[in-house]
Formats: sequence, C-alpha cells, structure tokens
Amino acid sequence: MVALKETNFQFPGQTGFYRGKVRDVYAFADKLVMVASDRISAFDVVLPRAIPFKGQVLNQLAAHFLEATRSIVPNWLLSVPDPNVSAGLRCETFPVEMVVRGYLSGHAWREYKAGRRVICGVSLPEGLKESDKLPFPIITPTTKAHEGHDEDISREEIIARGLVAENEYAQLEKYALALFRKGTEMAGEQGLILVDTKYEFGKYDGAVYLIDEIHTPDSSRYFYLDTYEANQQAGLPQRQLSKEFVREWLIANGFQGKEGQSIPVMDDERVGMISERYIELYEKVTGKAFVKAKQEDILERISGNIISIL
Repeated sequence: MVALKETNFQFPGQTGFYRGKVRDVYAFADKLVMVASDRISAFDVVLPRAIPFKGQVLNQLAAHFLEATRSIVPNWLLSVPDPNVSAGLRCETFPVEMVVRGYLSGHAWREYKAGRRVICGVSLPEGLKESDKLPFPIITPTTKAHEGHDEDISREEIIARGLVAENEYAQLEKYALALFRKGTEMAGEQGLILVDTKYEFGKYDGAVYLIDEIHTPDSSRYFYLDTYEANQQAGLPQRQLSKEFVREWLIANGFQGKEGQSIPVMDDERVGMISERYIELYEKVTGKAFVKAKQEDILERISGNIISIL
C-alpha cells in the first residue's frame, strides 16, 4: 500500500518550507506550492499511518471547488501541476478559520450535548437534536494554530484582540456565507447536504483571497439527502461523507487527542477502508470517476511536475 507520507524537496528559488498536518508547503518569492500528502489528522493530531490516494482526493476536490467559486471570491490557485500538488499566490494569512455550520453536528453537537448553548458567541436554541438543521447557517470561528489545537473564538474576541480588523472580518463573514450557499447548492445537485465546513482567507496586494482547500472531507461534513429526513425522525445516525467516521473509531478506541491517551493501531484493512471512503466521497461530491494517479516513483513524479512550473 503505497502512500505519500512526506516530501523533503529543495527547489531552485525556494525561500521557505512548512509542514502542516497534511500539506507540505514550499514557499517562493510570490508563490506557494502545496503538496497534499496522504497524512491524516484527527483531533489536531497526525495519525501514524498515511492513507493511499487521500492527498490526491483532497487536492483535486479543492481545485474542483476553487474553480467553481471564483465568481464569489478571488482565490489563490494558479495551477494544478500534479494530482497531489496545487500552486498559487502567496497570501498573507488571516489567523482565524471561518467555520460555517448549517446543522448541529460534530464538535458543535458535542458542545451542545455537554450543556453549552453559546458556541463562539453564537446562541443556539433549546431542544435541538444531533444533526438537526439550524434555523440559519452560523459562523463559529476558530483560531488557526500552527501546533496543537485550534480554539473556539467569538467574533467579538477576534476584533477586540486585533486578530482581524472589524471591516475585514465583516467581509470574511460575507464571503464565508456566500461560499457555503454555493457549496450547499452544489452538494444538493449530487444528492448531498453540506453540513458544515471551514474557510481560510488571506490578503494579496491589499485584496482578500480565499486560500487553502474548500469543501473537502478534511474541511467539511456531508449527509446523504435521500435518507436525512427519515433518519432524523427515527432518531437514527445520519449517513455521512466526511472523516467523522475516523474520529468515531478513535473515540471508540479511547483516543480524543488528550494528554496521556495513546493513538490506537490502524491495521492495513482499516487503512484500505479509509482510502476507499475518501475515493467514494470524491466521486459522490463531484459526480466524476476518480482516476488513481500512478504510485510508482511518486516522489520523482511530484518533483518533476513542480519543477516544470517554476
């Protein structure tokens, strides 16, 4: 099972390198080249095993949605020289992630279930059940941590701490909600519900740009539309397309990223199953067949394709 765990290239004109949870980012004077590895993270921890084709799924899904949303907000992407690689503008990143939620699920549900009715400064009504549709989409931002856990934060705190200026934050909110509407529309066309997602933004030449990935399984959660209402009424779990199933497996095996907890061992069968789920998500979300990139000499392939655009 060939998987791309990490890269360690040195390119002509390279000015910096950063390894994120999933991406290896190569910096140049005015450009970033992002290699989507097959690493998988949950609870802000990178798991030991990499998942074959996961990086290709993320990269190609992100490109699909970035192209589809250019009319809403300009974005960083300039080219996709390799199935695992995106190249684009080097933007100055805003230090917050804009999490948009249309339904009560995942982290928000865990907070609500614990008795909290205000999340990131947003009040939620009483009497909601897991996976209920919210009265309207809400934004529950988080700080963007380079290491450790991202933290919930309110709009008011972001502005008070000077993380983002008030006028710019208002623009980020407007863009995030517009992107969520477009993502919801595109999901509906494929028989899916966009449950929640996150967006990241930066500035380039004084203008706000959408950066990173959007509407991928690492940044989003989807429900199947055809069974949503029946499952809600029956109190059954929703069929999901997301990596929540990975988090649920980790929780069931005693891991939530907390101090002193050990990451459970992921055998080949589970790695293969996760890979298949990612490919299923790509095909379901885009309506396109997934074409597996050649895995032989994967580092040589990626390096050569990056050099071709420098």
